[in-house]
Amino acid sequence: MIGLPHYLVLAAFMFATGVFVMSTKRNAVGILIGVELILNAANVNLVASSVYTDFHAPVRVLGALASGGPMSGQVTAMFVIVLAAAEAAIAIAIFMNFYNNRNTIDVDRADQLKG
Repeated sequence: MIGLPHYLVLAAFMFATGVFVMSTKRNAVGILIGVELILNAANVNLVASSVYTDFHAPVRVLGALASGGPMSGQVTAMFVIVLAAAEAAIAIAIFMNFYNNRNTIDVDRADQLKG
């Protein structure tokens, strides 16, 4: 039977892989892939924790009580996915602009930008 520790090990492996990719790649798209791996590791943790735990106590969010129901991990993961998509779209637009100016997306040449 697959339990919570299996998902936590998977998320730890995804997180470590994302950090490794971010630290070794010089290509901006490769770094973006590493960021997405880290965000997906967080999503695996959120969903697995909400499925395998019975902690559904009310939580105070911005002054109002919000219940941490059985779907709270899935809902939070959906917010992370939406934010990751927006972040990827903005990053790709920045990379395309950088490529139009420098004819490369090597992050080592980004120190030549003005501003």
